[in-house]
Amino acid sequence: ARALTPQTAETDAVRFLVGTQSLRYDNQIHIIDFDDENNIINKNVLLHQVGEIWHISTSPADKGVLATCYNKTSDTKVMTCAAVWRMPKELESGSHESPDDSSSNTQTLELLCHLDNTAHGNMACVMWEPMGDGKKIISLADNNILLWDLQESSAKAVLSSSTALEGKGQLKFTSGRWSPHHNCTQIATANDTTVRGWDTRSMRQIYCIENAHGQLVRDLDFNPNKQYYLASCGDDCKVKFWDTRNVTEPVKTLEEHSHWVWNVRYNHSHDQLILTGSSDSRVILSNMVSISSEPFGHMVDDDELSDQEDQHQEEKIKEPLQDSVIATYEEHEDSVYAVEWSSADPWLFASLSYDGRLVINRVPRALKYHILL
Repeated sequence: ARALTPQTAETDAVRFLVGTQSLRYDNQIHIIDFDDENNIINKNVLLHQVGEIWHISTSPADKGVLATCYNKTSDTKVMTCAAVWRMPKELESGSHESPDDSSSNTQTLELLCHLDNTAHGNMACVMWEPMGDGKKIISLADNNILLWDLQESSAKAVLSSSTALEGKGQLKFTSGRWSPHHNCTQIATANDTTVRGWDTRSMRQIYCIENAHGQLVRDLDFNPNKQYYLASCGDDCKVKFWDTRNVTEPVKTLEEHSHWVWNVRYNHSHDQLILTGSSDSRVILSNMVSISSEPFGHMVDDDELSDQEDQHQEEKIKEPLQDSVIATYEEHEDSVYAVEWSSADPWLFASLSYDGRLVINRVPRALKYHILL
């Protein structure tokens, strides 16, 4: 398996969706519910019969709606297509227990609409407008950026604008992210070793980081709290942090992995916490506090402090805290293709390796309290 996503619209229960990649059997989407109090993982399975799943993403507004990019074979040719689906009503919200008899309980997804890519090539990923109403999505197909409007309760996808990457070299997009800042009018894309920023209103390029990595760029993510900050990772085993106002060189570089880095994710609440997953089979949690929105730790207003606390506060010298690797997780035996933070609990994250193993971990308690207190 390669495809993992939190159920973005579910903010109460810890819930992840995993898409399978099997050539022999019908592919499935596994809905994983994590019961934090009892430390139990529950699983429900939905059939995804159209093909192996390469990417999965969920609507920010509707718990039941998701999009997949999947391989479809036709006339000896393999195409990667994309579609929007709805899960059965009873499975939409979290905290489900696993069915007693898993074989009899497999349900199917309802197809809402296809994103027609006959003229545009293979779909790499589908991004939903962050914090949106679930009606705007962008898909990357070969060298095209396609902006879709979902109409009639997502039953119809209308292409509202598009642009194509032109020039020499490898012009296929590998991944992209939609920025939650600037009124959600910017996206970033990766193709080959280049990272580009685009304005979704004019569909024009607004910045370009050439040779962002020495080899292929695999993934991107925006800092949720600092509007110009962007993280990238790639096949040069590095994770780089950029300020998009000055892209001549990265603000910071991490070199902790020993093979390709497939995924980088900022924590949604505490942006110093960075997750990375790599085909060295490891997941690394880093504390990049120096380039976070709180480089001096959690600041307290003076008028909130009593005299005693005030003295104590002054004793703490106001120096930026040090960046560090918090933990390296080695529970996987195969390449880790996806890492994601929970949308319900900022201290929980999941990682998925090629052999189908999903691991859910917590941020170490000592660090959690250090950040909060």
